[in-house]
Amino acid sequence: MGNTKTIESNGVHLCVETFGSADDPAILLLAGAGSCMLSWAEEFCERLAAGGRFVIRYDARETGKSTTFEVGNPPYDVHDVVADVLGLLDALSIEKAHLVGVSGGGFVTQLLALDHADRVRSITLASTSPGGSDLPPMSEALAEMFSAEQPESDWTDRDRTVRELVDFERLFAAHSVPFDADAVAEFWGRVYDRSNNLAAQMTNPFMVGGGDSPRDRLGDITAPALVLHGTEDPLFPYEHGLALANAIPGATLLAMDRTGHENPPPRVWDSVIPAILTHTDR
Repeated sequence: MGNTKTIESNGVHLCVETFGSADDPAILLLAGAGSCMLSWAEEFCERLAAGGRFVIRYDARETGKSTTFEVGNPPYDVHDVVADVLGLLDALSIEKAHLVGVSGGGFVTQLLALDHADRVRSITLASTSPGGSDLPPMSEALAEMFSAEQPESDWTDRDRTVRELVDFERLFAAHSVPFDADAVAEFWGRVYDRSNNLAAQMTNPFMVGGGDSPRDRLGDITAPALVLHGTEDPLFPYEHGLALANAIPGATLLAMDRTGHENPPPRVWDSVIPAILTHTDR
């Protein structure tokens, strides 16, 4: 169990949990859009901390126990999300951190490495993309889901909400391994129970303007880069990870076998955790 507290950053309150000693090099974990800190499993954080790292996971604005805004009307853009990270590091008295970002958190990590390189020791980019129409599109199943008119959700109905989120998660999973619906339901139940406003969490982050794609600037990244990408990612097919690694000077690519669009699952921890520890041993 880590140490949890609430900090103020860039005008919002963020719930933060840390693992390990603050005297060790810091690893800041950035979750994907609409995902709270629970998307980084406690055991994953503890294993990184056991490797001599000060590990930080947090609820980004709109998620978990952090500040939320009116549903459907987020009054900020991605640059505020970047500023939240800088304020979090300031509040924890961390001059420079190793950043590990997944999906949308990987996009924010790219911006931090480009625009605030003085605060970044290294970057690890998981299940994310450099952007670009030349890369393979999302799966047909996801495209159909996103293009279809979605029924209105009743976020006050816990059982129905969890069922819907399990079905949603199934579309992003790898197909070569069994989908553990019970474990996913247990996870979303915990997310539901600790969320200040799940409607805001599952709506507002997807409405925030992302600005221009940084793809043309990725060659300017100077931080050491590790790219983790699922071989069965249906949102950003594997070629997105390959393109990202090729665009960043000196980047290393580690394929996550039997993995879809998700945080590194337990079945790949024995390769991913040592890779992150080696990458951040600088």
